[in-house]
Amino acid sequence: MIAYDRLLIPDISAFTFGRSPRPVECGFGLTVGGGKVFPELNFTLPPMSITAETWEDVMVEYREIGEMIRRAAARLRLPGLMVEFELLPPMTEHPEWGAEIVALLHESLRRAHDDIGLPCALRVTPTDIRDMVRPPLLRKGPAWEALESSLVACARAGADLLSIESVGGKEVHDQALLYGDIHGVIFALGVLAPRDMDFLWRAMVRICNENRVVPGADSACGFANTAMQLASQGMLPEVLAAVIRAASAVRSLVAFSRGAVGPSKDCAYEGPVIKAITGAPISMEGKSASCAHFSPVGNIAGSLCDLWSNESVQNVRLLSGSAPEAFLESLAYDCRVMNEALRSGQERQYRDMLVESDVHLSPQALVLSPESTLRIAGAIIREKTPYRRTCAAAREAVDLIKDAVRADLLVLPKRESEWLNRIESELDSLPGAEEDLMAPMIESYGSLFSPASYGL
Repeated sequence: MIAYDRLLIPDISAFTFGRSPRPVECGFGLTVGGGKVFPELNFTLPPMSITAETWEDVMVEYREIGEMIRRAAARLRLPGLMVEFELLPPMTEHPEWGAEIVALLHESLRRAHDDIGLPCALRVTPTDIRDMVRPPLLRKGPAWEALESSLVACARAGADLLSIESVGGKEVHDQALLYGDIHGVIFALGVLAPRDMDFLWRAMVRICNENRVVPGADSACGFANTAMQLASQGMLPEVLAAVIRAASAVRSLVAFSRGAVGPSKDCAYEGPVIKAITGAPISMEGKSASCAHFSPVGNIAGSLCDLWSNESVQNVRLLSGSAPEAFLESLAYDCRVMNEALRSGQERQYRDMLVESDVHLSPQALVLSPESTLRIAGAIIREKTPYRRTCAAAREAVDLIKDAVRADLLVLPKRESEWLNRIESELDSLPGAEEDLMAPMIESYGSLFSPASYGL
């Protein structure tokens, strides 16, 4: 197990997009983090049923996408491409279904590489279906067996990288969010989620090693992105979403401690913290992901990326053509500007422009700046356990926001300021050891989770 007790990128001058201390080579000659930013295209089906009876219609959609990728890659003269296939739940429940699509997309990329020399790779992300029963059974049962089988089948069918958006701890985190319970949030992120990550990523790294597949990364999407979207709807304070964003990096770091190498997933906005600590390349999404969701971090999210993603878009028709092709073009043009900045030695200036355009408008943007992520990463590595690291990251986010307000770099409405003070007070009241938090959390949330699923 890798301890990660120092920063691989301690200096902000070396903290930029397109370059990582530990580049990842994968697929058909694609190197991520080695000096260029590449598009990462993600897509999904239009509204339709996924059954044995409709399966041929499903395959028609993915064949169309595969042909589009080959055609558009040549038209756009892409320097490289990552394609992410996120399985929908039925495709994970039936491992042979997901594997069939993996094989199809792998063949499309192989032909693009052979025909036009495109460096490319296929990231495959099975759905974490282990929370389909409540309380979730995370370490045994039909859902875990189907997920494990799906990972193996996808690896054997042609995945170049395996990633996941795991759900361990989410059953408690969702409830804690509804109550605004900071102790519950920290318990979910700092006690439950890291335990599940440790179990899950031992298995994933073993499967990847056995099948010569790159172990990609996890994502705190179900935690931090849920908070971001609820905040955007006015259902949660933005400062709470910002604090959760920082705290969520710790559970995602566990994957790297167990052998993941990246690139991190696009929806893992905690990626910059991970990059600073591990040196791994990261995928990010922002303004070009508006097809999937809105956010207050459209530009700043690109300031440190190595892959630039559209999140996910349905395979529907637009005036120009298919939606996946339209968004691939948008990503390609974004990446051209970043790569020109890298080529001309202007990457830090362009990085800072991306940051400055967002950073003063939202606390959620503030915690994604290079300066902020280095501070959060530094707070994490000074502690030893996931629980204490989660507490430290949350406290550092509070300090960052307060510092920005005092310096007139960020304006918070009164309600947000009151919430920030409440969050700080709640964090200060947390016990120093997770064992002392266990009893009150079991009393509050014990009906929602199974201790055995977390090795408790």
